[in-house]
Amino acid sequence: MKNKIVYLFILLTAVIACSDDFTQQTAFGSLSDESLKNADGIDLLLIGAYSMLDGNSATGGDDWFKTGDNWWFDVMSDDAHKGSTDGDQADLFLLETYDWGSANPYTTGKWRSLYSGVNRANAVLVQIGLVEEGDFSQQLAEARFLRGFFNLQLQKIFGNVSYISEENFAALEFNQPNSGPIWSQIEADFEYAVANLPNTQDQVGRATAWTAKAFLGKTYLYQSNWADAYASLNDVVTNGGFALRSEFTDNFRMAGDNSSESLLAIQFTADATTSFNGNRGGTLNFSGPNGYCCGFYQASQDLVNAYQTAAGLPLLDTYNTTDVASDYGINSSDPFTPHAGPLDPRLDYTVGRRGIDYNGFGVHPGKDWIRASFADISGPYMTKKNFYNNGEDANVGTGGWGEQRSGINYHLMRFADVLLMAAEAAAETGNTAVALNYVNQIRNRAKNMTYVKDAAGADAANYVIEPYNSFPSAAYAVKAVRFERRLELGVEGHRLFDLRRWGNSASVISEYISNEARTITPFGVAANAYQSKHDLSPIPLNAIDQSQGVITQNSGY
Repeated sequence: MKNKIVYLFILLTAVIACSDDFTQQTAFGSLSDESLKNADGIDLLLIGAYSMLDGNSATGGDDWFKTGDNWWFDVMSDDAHKGSTDGDQADLFLLETYDWGSANPYTTGKWRSLYSGVNRANAVLVQIGLVEEGDFSQQLAEARFLRGFFNLQLQKIFGNVSYISEENFAALEFNQPNSGPIWSQIEADFEYAVANLPNTQDQVGRATAWTAKAFLGKTYLYQSNWADAYASLNDVVTNGGFALRSEFTDNFRMAGDNSSESLLAIQFTADATTSFNGNRGGTLNFSGPNGYCCGFYQASQDLVNAYQTAAGLPLLDTYNTTDVASDYGINSSDPFTPHAGPLDPRLDYTVGRRGIDYNGFGVHPGKDWIRASFADISGPYMTKKNFYNNGEDANVGTGGWGEQRSGINYHLMRFADVLLMAAEAAAETGNTAVALNYVNQIRNRAKNMTYVKDAAGADAANYVIEPYNSFPSAAYAVKAVRFERRLELGVEGHRLFDLRRWGNSASVISEYISNEARTITPFGVAANAYQSKHDLSPIPLNAIDQSQGVITQNSGY
């Protein structure tokens, strides 16, 4: 499927250009509904729906507003800063500093792209109903899975969203009220997909019954329905046939593409010309080696501090008591001694920091690779999971103005995430033994993987990690699982949504602002107080205006 998307890109753009804008007149050069009433037409529409996983569509707006990897949601959490200079992408600066408005193009772009995904899925469902011959039960189930996926993202981000059914789509009734959560509709789509999708697919990138069951479990988890979440997720763990890669970093390299750890991934592809199917939404997030643009998406000091260990275990309550040594305020020409204390080895596959090899491109020199100045809010670190590994030229792609469009797949869900969600559901229901087992599978992988090395072949830092001996209580298990999610899934676009569903975002972010200001002083000056309204993103103003009052704003905006 990864290659098939490339081959059909131009034709597919013609097919779906109108449906994103909901026009009724067939556009010049597009295919009519009649020409799509066959198996090839259904498959084209379905690929069009899958293509919206990366967030990009024909509806306009900068690619990074709509990105499918959710990187800029990490900027709104305690995991990352926007990066670059404060004045570059000023609308993102407002999001990071908790000055959120309903006209921000980032949230508007995300709203539009997710509803484009919903309606492309609906287009498949409607079109199947118009074809008189053939069995399209699998395509119908895939379309319902995709609709469930896009609606789940809308629900996580905005909270009160409009539900557009296939009947609404067919009647062009897009103006639906956002009167509350749509959990039941999301569950119904995933349940249908579980019952009707095959356990395996011939083409990579397509959803399976196990993928659907994992997302159904995630949907239950977000509602604190722990029993049903555990039943679904544990079934995926036990019977789904997935497994952790032996090397953590494989998940962000070609070796991990559609591997045993991947349940669903955006199938990014780079090529030698303009990489239309590269990661266009993450194109700002390069710097350092080779003079790449544009220096965005920098890890926070808070995230780096979380990787400190004592006797190989995380400092669950005290990780911010001391800071991992950073070179903030130190030029590359000035001396710097990296942190000597014990660290979780996943840190240096997650964060780029001075004195440590950067994805095979050599030792990170510090400030020379950081676009942000010392007066900006973003600090001294880079991220690594989204960045090329030296030698993997097949993942290197460019765009029209020389920007990077990476071919590195982005995991919308990987098996480590499933293990930790199952562990969380187990801990919340008092099953500490299962929670311990699943967390330790993650930690043992990290312990036994290959560590980042220095030029002499020795460990690049003082890496010390061990599994837990026990979880003394259910409350301790919950705390440990939550912390492990951050360590394992750092800068993968999950953190903000975890904090929201746990109900502790206000306290965590408030403490984060205070602690981060200790080492990156401009951030403390710029950041506004986190308020309860920030637990949901504002409904875009243009959506409210166009609805003529049918869609209403979230509280506080």
